[in-house]
Amino acid sequence: MRDYYEILGVGRDADGEAVKKAYRKLALQYHPDRNGGDKDAEDMFKEATEAYEVLRDAEKRAGYDRYGHAGARGAAGGFGGGGGGFAGFGFEEALNVFMRDFGGFGGGVEDLFGGGARRRGGVQRGKDLRVKLELTLAEVATGVRRAIKIKSLDACSVCTGSGSADAAGPAVCEACQGQGQIRRVQRSVFGQFVSATVCPTCQGEGKVIRNPCKACHGDGRERAERTVEVEIPAGVSSDNYLTLRGQGNVGPRGGPRGDVVVVIEVEEDARFLREGSDLVYDMGISFSQAALGAELEIPTVYGAETVRIPAGTQGGEVLTLRGRGLPSLQGGGRGDQHVRVHVWTPSALTPEQQELFQRLAELEGPVPRGEGKRQGFWEKVKGAFAA
Repeated sequence: MRDYYEILGVGRDADGEAVKKAYRKLALQYHPDRNGGDKDAEDMFKEATEAYEVLRDAEKRAGYDRYGHAGARGAAGGFGGGGGGFAGFGFEEALNVFMRDFGGFGGGVEDLFGGGARRRGGVQRGKDLRVKLELTLAEVATGVRRAIKIKSLDACSVCTGSGSADAAGPAVCEACQGQGQIRRVQRSVFGQFVSATVCPTCQGEGKVIRNPCKACHGDGRERAERTVEVEIPAGVSSDNYLTLRGQGNVGPRGGPRGDVVVVIEVEEDARFLREGSDLVYDMGISFSQAALGAELEIPTVYGAETVRIPAGTQGGEVLTLRGRGLPSLQGGGRGDQHVRVHVWTPSALTPEQQELFQRLAELEGPVPRGEGKRQGFWEKVKGAFAA
């Protein structure tokens, strides 16, 4: 596959505006409406759109810069476009992207979750749906397949989506002759100007309903509820999203479906602090366990495990369980689980305990006095990485 920066003709330091400008120039050059269905132009149009979809998104771009095309497919904030990635970026998807961000040749930016862009010839794409999906940390650790219910607009069951009550269906708009636009030619001392406005009769669709369906009132859609399956990869975090292509609302009167954007929200787990792919667990131990050493059972997202406390462990020390953190969304294995040790001081002693501690105080040596700045937790974690 070609380099995305090379495709758009921009440098690796190009900002978002430069990327968008370069894509628009290529998209207009290779747009199917300007190339009479030429296959090579269509391929160039899809290729430019694929590159744009990656480089316009900061997180996908970071994944691409670091890992190449594999990083773009696995980048957070899309997981490679939702099932199938960017490889084989479809022609319909490319048109939808162009219409979303430029609204056709006339401009008009569409919102990411708004959809609804109108294509040439009056066919309007259905709006995208945004769904929130809550996951536990354990589900993030392994990945999960979930069924989610969505409420959407589907094709009317009475008129099968045409919007018309009779078999004749929609008729060509006589006001614009099916073009969806009214063109006016104006002459001035500077020359001839042609202006185009949306046809007020058909609202840009190029067709009109003579006998509207009574069930959907001519819209061609009805409300419905259905279930879709979504595969969530391991390692996601809150605000990552997955796009289910063609699973959103049906467009009016036979228009193609929009998308479903599944936004991830990871529930907090009171046992762990998450730092990227690493997890931190706070563990309390007694004086005797710290001095003599011990083997204790602690939780991980993969189940309980036994950790060995070395004799002479100090409060604040960090023990590391390699590979027991979360998987990286970009690949490269799992993070670690860091166990932060806290030595528990009893607040009330029995007479027997008090006697033993007094005896200990007579036997123990002086406490070492630390000098200089106390080492912070993350400095200790960095030390554990270097070990």
